[in-house]
Formats: sequence, structure tokens, C-alpha cells
Amino acid sequence: MSEVRIAAEPRTVFGKGAARKIRRADKVPAVLYGHGIDPKHLTLPGHEVLLALRTPNVLIHLKGEGVDELALPKGVQRDPIKGFVEHVDLLLVKRGEKVTVEIPVTTVGDVHSDGLLDQQLVSVAIEAEATHIPTGVEVDVEGLEVGTAVTAGDLRLPQGATLVADLDTVILQVIAKPVEAPEEAAEAAEGEVAVAAEGETAEATAAE
Repeated sequence: MSEVRIAAEPRTVFGKGAARKIRRADKVPAVLYGHGIDPKHLTLPGHEVLLALRTPNVLIHLKGEGVDELALPKGVQRDPIKGFVEHVDLLLVKRGEKVTVEIPVTTVGDVHSDGLLDQQLVSVAIEAEATHIPTGVEVDVEGLEVGTAVTAGDLRLPQGATLVADLDTVILQVIAKPVEAPEEAAEAAEGEVAVAAEGETAEATAAE
């Protein structure tokens, strides 16, 4: 995983008014904590933070006055309407340190035509070195038949990653497509007959 370098400024003024002023300047209030240090209150460039957060578990290299650290985003507050970042909590990490994170689970391929894919979890907890966190894990579902289940233990994690979740946790399964009840099928057929009859009547009236 590559590092994203973001300039950081110390923040000494607090409160809602101060936070609004920071955001009006297209910046984001942030707090850096971890490893027993006193929390550091920072101000970060808003656009760069927004771009960085598009990558899950992005590793951020904070560089500025009084700070030269690596961090992972652990809490992000966004505006519920406009979506811009309002505040970020950052966890201090060190090179070589193992961290526990959630990585996304994605699928490739299509299950058997008789089934439907039921994905119960879209992420899974793993442990990995802080500077080598995988962006995600893929599951090949091509041709999987009804009744097949994929558990956390079945995942093929990238090298260096260790599963934290329970091995038996179901990630996805293939379920049978719903079948129309006989009554529903009969009603549908009657409806088609009625529509056809109406069409014939209309054609006959037009001919007269």
C-alpha cells in the first residue's frame, strides 16, 4: 500500500465556531491519537483528505509543524447532505506494527443460473502490517451452485494478512431463486387470457 502524504497544521482553537471557520477555509479538523501520546489536534487540507479517504484503510503520512507520523483513519464524520468531510480521527501507527482492520470483500463472476447470490458480509476483519494493508479480498463465485456457502476460512487472503474473524463466519451463499406459487401462476395465466380476449374483442369491434 502506498502512502498518501498530507500537510498537517497544529490546531489550538476549539469549539463549534472554530470548526466551522476551518471548514469554510476548505480544511478539516482532525485528532491524532495512539501509542500513549497525548492527542494532537490538527488541521488538514479538505480536498486532499477527501481524495485519500476514497481508498479503504489508506495510510496517511502526516507532515508539518510538530508532526511527522503515519496514521490510519479510524473515524470519519461527513456532512449527511453534501458528503464533505467534517472531522477525522486518526490512529498513530508505526512501520512494522501489526494492526487490525476491516477490508472489503468483493465478488467476481456469476453464480449458477438456478441460484441467487446472497452476500451477508461486505467486509472482513484481518491483521496486517500497518504499511502493507491489502485493499480488499476477492471471491470467485463463477458457477457456484445452490446451497454453496463461502465462509471466512475459505477466503484467500493476500500474503502477510491474517484472518481475525471466526473461520465459520458465512461471507456469502447461493440460494435458490424464488418459484411462483401455483395460485400466482394460475392468476397470471388467467390475466394473460383476459388481455388476449379483450384484444380480440377490440379488433372485432373495429372491423364492424
